[in-house]
Amino acid sequence: METFQNLRVYQLSENLANEIWFIVQKWDYFAKDTIGKQIVKSADSIGANIAEGNGRYNSIRFS
Repeated sequence: METFQNLRVYQLSENLANEIWFIVQKWDYFAKDTIGKQIVKSADSIGANIAEGNGRYNSIRFS
């Protein structure tokens, strides 16, 4: 069985989160503290949601 880490959509979400992190790091303190934290958390949650959804789907037993 393939893990969620091998899913292309998960890999893309991780790349997106990393790119956003590098962009936000260059912002001034105010921008980082207001919108920066929110956008980084949002981008990180994409991969987390994929992982969580994959766990739910794989835990279902079909008879």
